[in-house]
Amino acid sequence: MPIASPAMRAETGYPAGLLQLYGGTIREQPVEETRQGAFGGNAVVRREPAGVVAAIVPWNFPQTLLFVKLAPAPAAGCSIVVTRSTETVLDTFLLAEVLEDLGLPPGVVSIVPGGRELGAYLVKHAGVDKVTFTGSTVACRAIASACAGLLRPATLELGGKSAAIILDDADVAGSVEGLVVATMMNNGQTCFLGTRVLAPRNRYGEVVDVLTDLAAGASSVTRSTSAPRSARWPAPRTAPGWRATSRRARPKADGVTTGGGRPNGRDVGWVVEPTIFAEVDNSATTSREEIFGPVLSVIPYSDEADAVAIANDSDFGLGGTVWTTDPDRGMAVARRVETATIGVNTCLPDPERPSAG
Repeated sequence: MPIASPAMRAETGYPAGLLQLYGGTIREQPVEETRQGAFGGNAVVRREPAGVVAAIVPWNFPQTLLFVKLAPAPAAGCSIVVTRSTETVLDTFLLAEVLEDLGLPPGVVSIVPGGRELGAYLVKHAGVDKVTFTGSTVACRAIASACAGLLRPATLELGGKSAAIILDDADVAGSVEGLVVATMMNNGQTCFLGTRVLAPRNRYGEVVDVLTDLAAGASSVTRSTSAPRSARWPAPRTAPGWRATSRRARPKADGVTTGGGRPNGRDVGWVVEPTIFAEVDNSATTSREEIFGPVLSVIPYSDEADAVAIANDSDFGLGGTVWTTDPDRGMAVARRVETATIGVNTCLPDPERPSAG
């Protein structure tokens, strides 16, 4: 069944929801409030803008991740300077035109095109009071180091290798649509996806078969630019993920049940088929590194304690899911996973809740 692309779903409704959320918050939250002092007297708490915010936004969800930063900054009274990935600048120029047409005062939002050099310049600029960054762990280390030297506050959202824990009572066949979103949304180019699928040993073959059929079916679809709703997901890739998969994956070897190469007819570009690695454990390279593509490692576990231990054995801690027909059991398992956000039978982020990683 065709479904709307991430651009049709996430890139339109989510930014609008963020604007409404922060617009409502700033109207309800007082600038000053008086609190009873612990040792007598009163304490006045005043909220003031941090100042100028430098925002560095990646390419994978260009509007959604931009508005995660653009909505709260002006609501808090901050001006913001945005630099974008060079792959997604045209939609940002259109946004700049919209903001100008709305009569936003000059200087409140500045959109500056440029690459890594511009981002590094903004991070260290004397006029910047706070940095917000979404992107790779490698880039973050440089940003965090620069901000530490300047004692400059920074909000950082990095990569992920989250776990999708399928419990032994899960309705796997009935959760197909949800599993697609939780593991391969936006071609797997989403930081919080559960690209480590943890399956109980007594149902391991069933889970592998379901995921293999999903990935193989997607590989057989040729996506047409004139029919944006014609496929579950396409499989375009950027260089790092393509190299990581194509070098290691050989169909029917290395545990690959489907994929591992280029889709038929796609001889150029960084493109890889949706790929499933089975018969792997949590020490495998594909289970440890963020590939950022439609590539899943299916890892067996023995019991709940083993599943939680595997989920927590990662250099990342961003997202995750638990799949079960018993929501209370799912919540109990979720509470034991060391990660920023985790869902039971769903993975979509909600702007009403805190997010970290």
